[in-house]
Amino acid sequence: MSDHTVPLKTYFSVFIWLFVLTMLTYGIATSWHSGIAWLDLGLALGIAALKATLVVLFFMHVKYSSRLVWLFVGAAFAWLGLLIVGTLHDYWSRGFLG
Repeated sequence: MSDHTVPLKTYFSVFIWLFVLTMLTYGIATSWHSGIAWLDLGLALGIAALKATLVVLFFMHVKYSSRLVWLFVGAAFAWLGLLIVGTLHDYWSRGFLG
């Protein structure tokens, strides 16, 4: 396994992007409301997914890792997706029982 050295400039630029995206999320949550709840929620979740992607790629060094690491990261996110879908399926189907 080769050691990949990431320049500090990359870390600082990712940190600045994370800070800007956090402030954008805060602005959406406090001052900007579209009147459509699913749109506000979708924007907030989209920004959160982008921030999580930045953290996983750069701070966890997945971007510079082997394909096996990418496979395990993909499997972890697939498992997370299955857990979320299973929870939502249970939540949405509770009204069917009366």
